Amino acid sequence: MIPGPFEYHRPTTIADAVKLLSDFGDEARPLAGGHSLIPMMKLRLATPSHLIDLHALEALKGIRHEAQNIVIGPMTTQHELLGSDIISNSLPILHEAALVISDPQVRYRGTVGGNVANGDPGNDMPALMMTLGATYRLVGPDETREVAARDFYQGAYFTALEPGEILTAITVPVPPAGHGYAYEKLKRKVGDYATAAAAVVLTMSDGKVATCSIGLTNLSETPLLAEDAAQLVIGTALDDETLKKAAAAAEAIMSPAADGRGPVEYRKHVGGVMVARALKRAASVAI
Repeated sequence: MIPGPFEYHRPTTIADAVKLLSDFGDEARPLAGGHSLIPMMKLRLATPSHLIDLHALEALKGIRHEAQNIVIGPMTTQHELLGSDIISNSLPILHEAALVISDPQVRYRGTVGGNVANGDPGNDMPALMMTLGATYRLVGPDETREVAARDFYQGAYFTALEPGEILTAITVPVPPAGHGYAYEKLKRKVGDYATAAAAVVLTMSDGKVATCSIGLTNLSETPLLAEDAAQLVIGTALDDETLKKAAAAAEAIMSPAADGRGPVEYRKHVGGVMVARALKRAASVAI
């Protein structure tokens, strides 16, 4: 199909982008990578009257160290994320996850900000950002505010973004040296959304888990933090019984939809399997 008519804008400053979004309100949509928005426009499921292209905003690009954090510009592409030594050395779980996002053609265009900001429960980066304790900087017509990733997602395609606001930075604390990490993702085929996926970041001390965070992808209408499951493994050596209990605790908070990826009980079961696998692999790479 062909998109409906729209007016195209290409601002060159964040202030101009915010003003356009604020002035046009619900009739405007920002364009980042476009892999979610453009197909919806072609199907007339989204019919914005104004398209605000963010690609000329150099301030929204790049990856840098800032104190004990890594700051990622939201217009950084998944391909650029994969090519970053900063990410490989400091946030290797993001490198690992980016490799299983769709295919190279999509990763060349798809942006980190677009992945985290549109509220699609099937996107991989939101659960990772929650697991890592990231915060998002949101700039609007009246204020700039910081929102924790774990407080950002409110429902499928509903987020904490207010009218006229755009995401301008993703700030991720650098995990401790020697931390363990894993992102386990089950999908039907290359390029598909996850049937179920789990992210784990942990530290070990004397052979036992000292700290742990577990995030879940596409197992509810929002990404999830499996806090009870993470608490269960702390102080353990991740024996089989502990892994079963952690998987069960994670399954208890899952509420996936029944769809072409399988019925609810199947998706919850494989979600638990992904949690157990991610825990074991994260512990195996922790120093």
